[in-house]
Amino acid sequence: MAEASFPVQVVGGVPVVTAPEEIDITNAAGLRAALLEAAAHGSGTLVVDMAQTQFCDSAGLNVLIRAHKRARADGGELLLVICAAAVLRIFAVTGIDHLIPNFPDLEQALAPAPAVPDCTSPPGALAAGPGPPAPPNRWGPPDDQLSPAHRRRCSPPGRGRPRGTCC
Repeated sequence: MAEASFPVQVVGGVPVVTAPEEIDITNAAGLRAALLEAAAHGSGTLVVDMAQTQFCDSAGLNVLIRAHKRARADGGELLLVICAAAVLRIFAVTGIDHLIPNFPDLEQALAPAPAVPDCTSPPGALAAGPGPPAPPNRWGPPDDQLSPAHRRRCSPPGRGRPRGTCC
């Protein structure tokens, strides 16, 4: 496969990197370079237009996850445009579709996000004061309260250990 190019255009102030038909180990470094360059000239939000992409292997997924983390650390976000069912399936199977927002077309990716109302509490609940305390976590403390040594020793539930077991 010939070395793919990754055209970058700015649409409405947002850099849009166009991905090739296939993203794999042979061109993942090129995608990474294009994303780094586009992010350096943008405002934090970055779009990868994968509308023509029919295949994406683990090297491509790795580049996209790292770009997502980098954008989040800089206060922005990475948005993907994905049309191909095979690519959507890879993202669904790996869970990346829940990590990185994806859209069926560029217009939707660039559209401003609608305001999301807080539907977690009934109207007037904040005026009435705090509710009863939350029930204790029956699976132990949250991960951010565990010591680094404990996190290294214990695998998360579902990876060889039954849920709720540790060490």
